[in-house]
Amino acid sequence: MNYSFEYIDIILLAMIAGFIFLRLRGILGKRTGFEGKPPSQFEKVLNNIQTENKSTRRESFDAEAQQEFLKGAKIAYETIITDFSDDDNKMTASKPLLSQHMYKQFDEALKERSKRGHYAEITFIGINSAKIKEHKMIDKILNVTVDFVGEVITCIRDKDKKIISGNPEQIKKIYDTWVFSRDIRSNNPNWQLIDTLT
Repeated sequence: MNYSFEYIDIILLAMIAGFIFLRLRGILGKRTGFEGKPPSQFEKVLNNIQTENKSTRRESFDAEAQQEFLKGAKIAYETIITDFSDDDNKMTASKPLLSQHMYKQFDEALKERSKRGHYAEITFIGINSAKIKEHKMIDKILNVTVDFVGEVITCIRDKDKKIISGNPEQIKKIYDTWVFSRDIRSNNPNWQLIDTLT
């Protein structure tokens, strides 16, 4: 009989231990492998705001963004004009700044000039003004039209270095309207020239 009581005691203790274990598990929960705490409601809202701000900042073209754009547009303007006067008759430096259509136009003009045996001398003096005329979004493509007023010294010479047009000693004021474009979904921050207006 003593043995029977000992077995009953063991069974009762096991049942009590199991009951305590289940109660603790219900109160404390079980470990799932996720060590960090789940984000609070505030953190979820904050993450949503940060995501919205990034999206807005990426797609907006406010005054600050316009000023940054104009800095780059001025550099592009000078680079492209200067590159057009290079003796190698290739738009090497400015190729990343041109759309395929514009690159083809410049390339054809250079080839035609070379065929005639002419070459251009262009000294870029500076930009008097660069103003955004308009900007518009087409789907996710942002197009910005800029009016430039620049100053250059330019002349065209033939193969005998005789001046065909222009004056190598006179500063000329030039007026250009260029259209730049960028896909705002792209991680590439560069803009490209897509058109020149008269």
